[in-house]
Amino acid sequence: MAPLFNWGAKESHRGTPVVVKMENPNWSMVELEGPSEEDILMTNPSSRDKGRGKNAKQLTWVLLLKAHRAAGCLTSMAPALFGLVSAVKRRVASGRTDAETDTEAGGGDGGWEKENPTVKSRFYTFIKVFLSLSVFLLCFEVVAYFKGWHFSAPHLELWSPAFGVKDIFDWFYARWVLVRVDYLAPPLQFLTNACIVLFLIQSIDRLVLCLGCFWIRFKKIKPVPKGADGGVLDLESGEKGFFPMVLIQIPMCNEKEVYQQSIAAVCNLDWPKSNFLIQVLDDSDDPITQSLIKEEVQKWQQEGANILYRHRVIRDGYKAGNLKSAMNCSYVKDYEFVTIFDADFQPTPDFLKKTVPHFKDNDELGLVQARWSFVNKDENLLTRLQNINLSFHFEVEQQVNGVFLNFFGFNGTAGVWRIKALEEAGGWLERTTVEDMDIAVRAHLHGWKFIFLNDVECQCELPESYEAYRKQQHRWHSGPMQLFRLCLPDVIRAKISIWKKFNMIFLFFLLRKLVLPFYSFTLFCIILPMTMFVPEAEIPAWVVCYIPAIMSFLNILPAPKAFPFIVPYLLFENTMSVTKFNAMISGLFQLGSAYEWVVTKKSGRSSEGDLVSLIEKPKYQRGSSAPDLEEMKEEIRKQEEKMTKKKKKKHNKMYMKELALACLLLTASARSLLSAQGIHFYFLLFQGVSFLLVGLDLIGEQVD
Repeated sequence: MAPLFNWGAKESHRGTPVVVKMENPNWSMVELEGPSEEDILMTNPSSRDKGRGKNAKQLTWVLLLKAHRAAGCLTSMAPALFGLVSAVKRRVASGRTDAETDTEAGGGDGGWEKENPTVKSRFYTFIKVFLSLSVFLLCFEVVAYFKGWHFSAPHLELWSPAFGVKDIFDWFYARWVLVRVDYLAPPLQFLTNACIVLFLIQSIDRLVLCLGCFWIRFKKIKPVPKGADGGVLDLESGEKGFFPMVLIQIPMCNEKEVYQQSIAAVCNLDWPKSNFLIQVLDDSDDPITQSLIKEEVQKWQQEGANILYRHRVIRDGYKAGNLKSAMNCSYVKDYEFVTIFDADFQPTPDFLKKTVPHFKDNDELGLVQARWSFVNKDENLLTRLQNINLSFHFEVEQQVNGVFLNFFGFNGTAGVWRIKALEEAGGWLERTTVEDMDIAVRAHLHGWKFIFLNDVECQCELPESYEAYRKQQHRWHSGPMQLFRLCLPDVIRAKISIWKKFNMIFLFFLLRKLVLPFYSFTLFCIILPMTMFVPEAEIPAWVVCYIPAIMSFLNILPAPKAFPFIVPYLLFENTMSVTKFNAMISGLFQLGSAYEWVVTKKSGRSSEGDLVSLIEKPKYQRGSSAPDLEEMKEEIRKQEEKMTKKKKKKHNKMYMKELALACLLLTASARSLLSAQGIHFYFLLFQGVSFLLVGLDLIGEQVD
């Protein structure tokens, strides 16, 4: 679906009149452009004097054109605002909330398990109670303000009415002030200081990671495969005949939107056909999806691909159970390495040639992980913000940990494992929802090393709807806490260095998986609003504004084109803290939603370049001519029509926790006006609006 706002769209035309005709023949759009500044500067120097008048006219035309564009931007704000208001009206009128419709997202159409609504409602109830209390206190403070009880910034000194306590209200308010000063402010200030300390420690960790990334770039450090003679292997010349046996696994579950492109991409890998086997591990419970995937596998078998279809009757253990079942096949013993691609991943033909050679003459290497790239990163505001986050994760976190520690969390896909490393680590276990991180931790404890290749990319999709993204983040943040509880004794007993134990326990798990969501939600969504109603406890302005701005700037450096979205990114990260905090608590204390597993919904996006690359390399198209691009598009369209016959209708919905927090933050911003706290007011206001937009599901895919 088209995004509600097309922010950050690229402009590829310049200097030449362009006519763009729309599909409707009754309409056309004509855009006229004058010469660009570069065209003026590149004027022939010999004719510069003669053409001064002409250049002046050209410059005038450029200035007028820029003014016209600025006016166009201003005029486009009105339709955008109208569209926003209309979307809000439709959302409120529909009355669909996450509490009513979450049960539709799990099960057969989306994944393995659904969230426990009873456990989920506890957190929402807490927020509602806190919101009700804040509204009551706001009314109480407003009445007190007009009765003469004032706080003045910056020291928040209390100014009482001139003639003492006049009535019962003044008596109650005076007692409330004493309760705040004696009982509420000290513990709140202590909690504030504790969160600030955690915030600073996490910021220092983030800064160290960025410095490590800068050092890698400055020194041009890069993992290079080595040959038997100690020289560097040439990845373009067949790696000196290094073509070991590789098993390729594609686990999927009810992902009928993407199975074709992933299977096609894997079948076109440039590797000797006799040296790799493809396993399509289908856990779908939808008979139509099963038959479609099976037909696709049979089609590629007829074309000569070495590919098998596997379907489990007993679907236990989620993705880990699926992979574990496949590894138990008798023929797996003939293979040395296993490569895993999720259903939406499309590796390039040279993927194996760029990753597998790193294992040659490196017996300690257990995993080679490639970077992800995204076909839909500019689809809407939500995908742009996700791209910022994941760009930092891969280029900074994964790369730095891979270079300096030889350890990082396996990303679950687009990686090559040495099968011996998997077996020594105990194989795939179904005990958590982050089986990829689980196997990586256990392999590291057994002494295996990992390599991250930042220059090897594998295309995939980002979730385009907030619903899908929220469920993905819940799984990604509850699973690590489950794993931490389970593997902590093993880490303590492991025969590895003290530094590696410290890194795994305090940095990998506690600081980056527990502390980050804890302080983000507690400090900015709970404590900051509370300090507006208990002004005796203060949060410094540099905590609210300056440090977060610096950290957001560092996070956005790996994706410099996204710099215009730095403010939305900062606000959105704080908005997502409610989901991450809820997931972290669920995983840490094994609450009902900790084992929620809903497969992230895909849209099946693939660029024309991907289709052309498959056409230009007809590796298994024997006895037939290369298909036409339009014919392939028509075939894909027909398949999509088949798949949508029984597809459930999608809806945008309202998210009650986010809306409740929006009201809480906006209420606190109104209270901050009474104390004239400028930075705190603006932060609470914009953060409240951010929660409101997310709660109304206005930043992702919009379904009419």
